[in-house]
This record gives sequence, C-alpha cells and structure tokens, in this order.
Amino acid sequence: MIDGANRARGDAAGDALDRALDRVCRSRMVPGNAVTHLTDGPAAFAAMFRLIDGARRWIHFENYIIRDDQTGREFATKLVAAARRGVEVRLLFDRMGSRSTAGAFWTGLRHSGVRVRPFGARAPWHPVTLLRRDHRKYLGVDGTDAVVGGICIGDEWAGDPSRAVPPWRDTAVHLEGPAVPALEWAFLRQWERAGGEEPTYGLPSRVDDRGTARIRLVDGIPAALRLYRAIGILAAGAAERLWITDAYLVVATPIFANIRAAARDGLDVRLLVPGHTDLPAIRALTRVGYRELLEAGVRIWEWHGPMLHAKTVLIDETTYKVGSSNLNPSSFLSNYELDVLIEDPDTAAAAARQFRHDLALATEVVLRPLRAPEALQPHLPPTVVRLGETGARPRPARAPGERSRRAVVTLRKVAQGAQRSIAGAVTFTFIGGGLLLLALPNIMAYGLAVVCFGLGLAAALRYLQRRQEFKD
Repeated sequence: MIDGANRARGDAAGDALDRALDRVCRSRMVPGNAVTHLTDGPAAFAAMFRLIDGARRWIHFENYIIRDDQTGREFATKLVAAARRGVEVRLLFDRMGSRSTAGAFWTGLRHSGVRVRPFGARAPWHPVTLLRRDHRKYLGVDGTDAVVGGICIGDEWAGDPSRAVPPWRDTAVHLEGPAVPALEWAFLRQWERAGGEEPTYGLPSRVDDRGTARIRLVDGIPAALRLYRAIGILAAGAAERLWITDAYLVVATPIFANIRAAARDGLDVRLLVPGHTDLPAIRALTRVGYRELLEAGVRIWEWHGPMLHAKTVLIDETTYKVGSSNLNPSSFLSNYELDVLIEDPDTAAAAARQFRHDLALATEVVLRPLRAPEALQPHLPPTVVRLGETGARPRPARAPGERSRRAVVTLRKVAQGAQRSIAGAVTFTFIGGGLLLLALPNIMAYGLAVVCFGLGLAAALRYLQRRQEFKD
C-alpha cells in the first residue's frame, strides 16, 4: 500500500502534468464523460446517423473531405431531413479537401435549408491562407453529443461489402457529457473564421455527467503547436508504453527524440504505419528514420490492409489521443485540427485491443546484419528488413478510384515533409531547384518572377490591412 508521502508526491506530479497540458493545449481536463470507441467508417457513420436523426435543436458538421458519392449523399439526405424538421444545420467543409465535390451538391443542401460554408481562400494573392486547411472531422449535436476522429465522408471509408471492398482503417470516438460544449465552441470559432454568422441559440452552460472519462480538447491552430507540445510532454512522461498509429513517419525532431529516449529507458514503444503505397519509391521515403528508432528499441509494424488512415497515440494504461492530426509538419504548422486527449482506463483498454488486432494484419520491421565477410560486418550498418508475415496478409479488392486517391494521399504526405531531416529537405530543394534552373532557365525565370510579385503584392496588402487596423 502506498504511504501518505508517496501518494502526495504522486498527486503533485499529476497536478504538475495537468498544469503543463493546460498551458500548452489552452484547455482544461473536463470530467464526467462517456466514450465509445469507433474503429472504422461503418461504425462511425452509424453513430453519426443516429445523432443526426435524434437532433432536436442544432447540428454542427465539419469535415475536410465530403464527397458527392453514395456515402456523401446519405449524409446529405440525413442533414436535409433534419433541417426540414426545424433543426439548425451548419455544415463546414474545406475548399481544397472537397475540391472534387461539384458545386451542385452544396447548392442542393443550401436550397434545402442547410447552412453551408467553405473554408479556405480561393484567391492566389493570399499565399499564406491558401496553405491553411481545415483538416478537422467533427459532428456535434445539441451540445451533448459529438463524434471526433480522422474519418472523412466518402465511400473509401464506408467500404462495399457486396463487392468485398473493406473500409479504410480509421478511428473516431463518440463523446457524451460535459466536454462536448467546449468542442461546440471550437466549431463555432471555425465557423466564424469561414465567414459564418453567429447562431441564434446559446450553447448549454452545464451538461450532466454521462460517465467517468476525463477529456481535454486540443483545438489545433496553424503554428500554435498545441498538440505537438502536448505529445512531447506525454511521450517524455510515459512510464510503461507508447503506442502510435499514424499514416506516415514524419515526426519533428523533439518528438522523435522523446520516442527514442522512451524506448531506451525500457518502455514498450510501438509504431504502426502503412506498408503499402502505389509508388514504391514513396514507400522508401516513408522509411526515413526507421534505423534510428529500431536501434533505440522502438518496434515498428507495417500495415497491410486497404489503407491505414488512423491517427492515435496510446500512453500507458489510461491516456489516449484521437483526432484529425497526423504527426507531421503540415498538421502542426498549416492545418486547423481537432483532437481530444482522453483519460479513461476503459477507453485505453479498447484502444489497446484494437492496436493488437491491427498488428495481426501487419509485418514487423527489424534490423538485420548485412551479408558480408565476417571481418567487414562489424563496420557495416545493419539493414532494415521485414520479418515473415505475423498474420493474414489480405489483398482486398479496391474501390473504384482508390488507387488514384491513395496516390494523391501519398504524394500529399510526401510533399508535406517525407524527409524528417531538415538538412535532407534543404539539400533536396536546392539541388532540385538548381537542376530545373539549368534545364528550363526561361520557364523557371518567369515562374520565379510570378512568385516574387505575388508574395510582394500579398505582403503589401497585408501591410495596408494591418495599418488600417492600427488606425481603427
């Protein structure tokens, strides 16, 4: 049994951790919530449909990708039905993420009473805002229930059982209780950034307890680095395990160092990443950093299902991060993101079961000595190889267009920073730019001139805007 002094020291350490997370996340832990773990699109969509059908006052719906396909039209039908029975429905989508969705889709929703807003600048003379994306995935209903995660609205997340097409592997959570109003306020702030009007209704100031989970909102703002710092604190303070599922290994150096340090201290550190891409050269780039992690004792698995899109971190026996943020520079520096940190043993146990289940469909990556004469082997670095299959390796059927979508997703992630090393990225950029200047001097000169004039004009407009704000 822990004596009083040890208990006091443990409480003090917990209070210090809470204060640190309060400061970096700019939000407090809210107790009294119920959490349901949703491990794929069909489970999440079923929960979302139930909430939409049961909404009485309002629906807040926000997603990076909303497609005009069967899944997107099912959501549109549900939202229109809610609007027609008197529910205030607000829908926020990202202009870039949903660029393939025809304008007629949004027009039909507007004509049916749904308030629809796009997020993101369209004009090329706003280069900074063009890079800022609303990457969040959120549904909030009546201030009491919410679904948060990484699941977008499209057929690839729903799958097609009739043709044996499985859904993409992704994660969300259904939240009920006092933490939901904070999520609703985060939606309304984003709605106002997109030019939306202030709602006529007021959010509830108090929601009854629904469970025992403690939830902290992480409202990600470009360059605020809230989740980045929170993950760094949690990884540095982990005592037993650190299990990460993420689409690509592009972590910043401080978090990378914390992961390696945790493994060297004997913690159970595991990383689950995609094993398949449509471009073999891209897969090689995603392996940057494997060797250092493996040498430190981190265990890495590559997933072999249809598509790994989940973004979760499990720390010890109680803490679980889930949301829209990937551990890469784009999520931290240029995207608006929405994540939650959940402290709840039951939720952590459910997440751990899902992680172990995923490992059964993955192959572990290890270091193995190079084949060379015995005298040379001590002087040669080991090579990164995959072990034999740790479970069934499915070859699922592909949904129409999935190959192209996977290629687009892969290329986007690489463009966001496939090289973890800053020096490597700088080298690649300048050498590539130099080669293009030599090969296409006239075209590159015109291109650079356009970029320079555009940046100069944007800076001048921003200067005039700030000057006018100062005068006002």
